[in-house]
Amino acid sequence: MKDNFTIAVDFDGTIVKDAYPKIGKPMIFAFETLKALQADGHRLILWTYRDGKRLEEAVDFCKENGIIFYAVNKSYPEEIYTEKISRKINADYFIDDRNIGGLKQWGEVYQQFMGGSAPASATTKKKNWFGF
Repeated sequence: MKDNFTIAVDFDGTIVKDAYPKIGKPMIFAFETLKALQADGHRLILWTYRDGKRLEEAVDFCKENGIIFYAVNKSYPEEIYTEKISRKINADYFIDDRNIGGLKQWGEVYQQFMGGSAPASATTKKKNWFGF
């Protein structure tokens, strides 16, 4: 992919293993892939159920791991939420563990956006609940 996209990324179960309300361990290749996406000019939005102190903890954790998001739980940094607008994030792509078929391995996400190769261990496909 050559275009630059806005990509909304979930936190719990996607960037880190789900341990809510705690912060789980980083998913393999998650931060490396997010850094590569940012370096390639893509805008990343943190799109998570977390709010308040728990949201601050997630944002700080990502910052400590080299990721500063374009926006957090909104479509652009200046957006002010009111009941008059949708809570849906305006993004080109969403990376979330709740996708039908589950979360792709981060190596596959890297390949899809960057067109490069990732280590074979990063692209091993796991079977989902339906067996494919």
